[in-house]
Amino acid sequence: MTGGVEGFEPGLFKGRRAFVTGGTSGIGAATAVLFAELGAEVIALGLRPSDAGELPDHPGVRVVEHDVLDGGGLTALIADAGPLDTLVNCAGVSHDRDEYDMELWHRVLEINLTATMVACQAARPGLSRAAGAGSIVNVSSMFAYSGSRDRPAYSASKGGISQLTRSLAAEYAADGVRVNAVAPGFVVTPLARGLMDDPAAAEAVRARIPVGRYGRPREIASVAAFLCSPAASYITGAILPVDGGYLAV
Repeated sequence: MTGGVEGFEPGLFKGRRAFVTGGTSGIGAATAVLFAELGAEVIALGLRPSDAGELPDHPGVRVVEHDVLDGGGLTALIADAGPLDTLVNCAGVSHDRDEYDMELWHRVLEINLTATMVACQAARPGLSRAAGAGSIVNVSSMFAYSGSRDRPAYSASKGGISQLTRSLAAEYAADGVRVNAVAPGFVVTPLARGLMDDPAAAEAVRARIPVGRYGRPREIASVAAFLCSPAASYITGAILPVDGGYLAV
């Protein structure tokens, strides 16, 4: 795939329909915009961010404000979207060390893991009816591999995402639907603000990353686009780290 946007062929997703949860900020917003630039009709679902500048800004993206904790509403919105080619699940939250509080533990798991399962199940019929092969990309994390003493619920939820991805890949294959996940490392998003606000900690993390910098949301979105493209037609059940080499050292 050469030329076009981010090295992809122009119009790669022309005529295709994508639904992105958590699509109003961070990695989700970058994904919504990239897919739209590649020609897709995109529904970006999520909460309105505190900074309106984070919202996806592209005529091909329709923003729908909704909290994924409302599983019934999420199911209805995806069902009402009709036939889909792609579902990208980016909705996620972390409360850092407060996740040792059981109420927040449950909230993180509901948003990060359960809502992903709800979205996948709701999208399955629409993806199965897609003209081409349907594709789901979930967002796991490097913490699915290493764990984090400061984010116990987040790490557990992302480990669950990886296993859910593998399980649904096996289950949905007969429907012609591929299910994969990206596992980002440290990326400059609202979720990383706590780290970025601590210069010493931020520098210590950066120093461990072999490529020498933090990732950008667009770089994660590009991998999601690859996994949804014809170039990945024989890839399903894969968890692809996108971390600048962090897990390699």
